[in-house]
Amino acid sequence: MELINQHFPNLTPKQIAQFEQLGPLYAEWNEMINVISRKDMDGLYTKHILHSLSIAKLFDFPAGYKILDIGTGGGFPGIPLAILFPEVAFTLSDSIAKKIKVVDAIVSALELTNVKAVAQRGEQIDDYFDLVVARAVTRLAPLHQWISIRLNVNDENEHPAGLIALKGGDLEEEIDEFLAEQPDYTVDHYDLSEIFDDPFFETKKILHVY
Repeated sequence: MELINQHFPNLTPKQIAQFEQLGPLYAEWNEMINVISRKDMDGLYTKHILHSLSIAKLFDFPAGYKILDIGTGGGFPGIPLAILFPEVAFTLSDSIAKKIKVVDAIVSALELTNVKAVAQRGEQIDDYFDLVVARAVTRLAPLHQWISIRLNVNDENEHPAGLIALKGGDLEEEIDEFLAEQPDYTVDHYDLSEIFDDPFFETKKILHVY
């Protein structure tokens, strides 16, 4: 939790309390339904919560924005981002119902009114969004193909649109593969090691596709 306060010093008392609740809530639910690797639980705040919030170190979202978190798993990056942006509407989707059960329980415990969780594949949701976020879901080309029909098209939008993907490792081949299929798109690449000094972030990156 100290890392969250360090990197996001302007949190409200309510947001601080919500982030503090995440630790015990995930510890409790992970014993019943495994949504986080057992070995990662000790690093929950770095490997899952701060990693999710890294998006907010690069992008800001206005009130009323609609964001889809596809393949949310246990609620990442959607739940931490929803705490940070209480006036943004988040839909968290995953095809595995038991994971959405955990997400629903945590969202309810935190009293997050800006989150809807659905046990569906993201491309099957009958709605449109200003932005899609994803964390370690699949390669860029198929991921973008899944979500492109769910995106609002607004060339005059001054806020980030398209897809923001949290990924790790060497992504050059994956980006080239995507651009070969979709040459009209741009892929911006950000190294999280330039933002956070924890060793976990050495190979972590954000891709913004638009």
